[in-house]
This record gives sequence, C-alpha cells and structure tokens, in this order.
Amino acid sequence: MPRAGTKPGMSSIRYIISAPSGSGKTTLVNELRQYVPNLEFSVSYTTRPPRGSEQDGREYHFITREEFEAMIERDAFLEYAQVFDKYYGTARSVMQHAEEVGHDLLLDIDVQGERQVKSKMPDAVSIFVLPPSRAELESRLRKRSQSENVLAEDVIRRRLDEARREIENYPNYDYILINDRLEQSVDQLQAIVLGERIRRSGKPPSPVEKQYLTTAQKCLKANMEEKIKGILATF
Repeated sequence: MPRAGTKPGMSSIRYIISAPSGSGKTTLVNELRQYVPNLEFSVSYTTRPPRGSEQDGREYHFITREEFEAMIERDAFLEYAQVFDKYYGTARSVMQHAEEVGHDLLLDIDVQGERQVKSKMPDAVSIFVLPPSRAELESRLRKRSQSENVLAEDVIRRRLDEARREIENYPNYDYILINDRLEQSVDQLQAIVLGERIRRSGKPPSPVEKQYLTTAQKCLKANMEEKIKGILATF
C-alpha cells in the first residue's frame, strides 16, 4: 500500500487504541506516528515503575500514587483506571492541546478507559489490537520478560489471563487489528486512521484514498468476527 502522510487531519478526531500486554501495540503506534501527520499522541500517567528501557515522558509519565490521586481530586483525568494495583490515566490537558493546534489525538488506553472515553465522546474511533493466538502472545511475553529481566512465571500467567478477559471486550470496539505481520498491521492501522479522516471530510476520495477506505473497511469489527472467534478459541 502507498504510504500517505501529507493529508492534513480534520479537526479533533479522537482515536482510541487498546491491546492486551504483549500484543505489539507500542511498536505499531511508533510506526504509525512516522507516517501520519497532525496526530498528537497521549502519553499516559501511571504509578507503575518503568520497565526495561522505558523513559519518563516517552512511554509514560511515571508518578507516585499520591501524585496520581491528587490529580484525581483535581479532576485532571479524561479517564483513569486501576490495573494490578497500579493506576493508569489520560490527562485532560492532552486533549485540550490537540484541539488548540487543530490536530487529531491518539489515546493509548485499556478497555476500562475505552468505555469511559466512549461514554463521553461517542464519535471517538476505537481500535483493538489482538495477537494472532495465545501461543504467539505467550512467546512475546516471555521474550519481553527476558529483556526486562523479569522471569517470574506467575507474571506471565497473570498477563495471559488478563489478555483473555480483555479480548472478550472486543465487541465494544469499532475496528479490530490482528497484529501478525508488522508491516501489514502498520498499513492497516494507517488505513484506519486516514480512512476516518477521509470519510469525515465529506470530499470524494482520490484513488489512493479509496485504497485506505477499502483496507479500513476490512478491519471493521463486523468483518472480523470469525477471525476473532478463532483467536479466542486458542485461549
């Protein structure tokens, strides 16, 4: 697929991307941001410690539990959730900044956060990233655990159990992306983001834009049901 990246975004489309731990979401988002202009990325706040090579302000804003709860008191979060005794949240200021500069916003949040944002912004575009199978997810989790020097078996089991529960929330999402081959998955994610811009612009699509719309349509939840059921069956 041709690489687009010059079409300016329409004002303030909010994209939500969620995935079980180990699905490759971070890599997909990093690739996407190289190709799509005028797309702000929301760096979430969390009370969990950094893993591996993570840096404050890049993957997350790492803050204390006391600081996080103070932000809750100030109503500073668009959404927040508690996962495994750690807080995760998206600051309202990120959305405000995107609106001020006329950019779209990509929110990297979990299934709890997706429900909160969708209830406030029903026109937000939600994308759920799935691993191709439980076996592949377990392999990725083990590789990541080795790179982080966290080899505890109970951590991997807990993340696999949580993945199953998260995947069961797929009906809440607009698009489903199965992250099997990276390049193809990046193309699909890009097509979803640009396809929504094209669709909402109200203008007739160019031949290249029609390719994005066609690819995005294939990723609509209604067109992915059988594949999703196959993945769930592996869990």
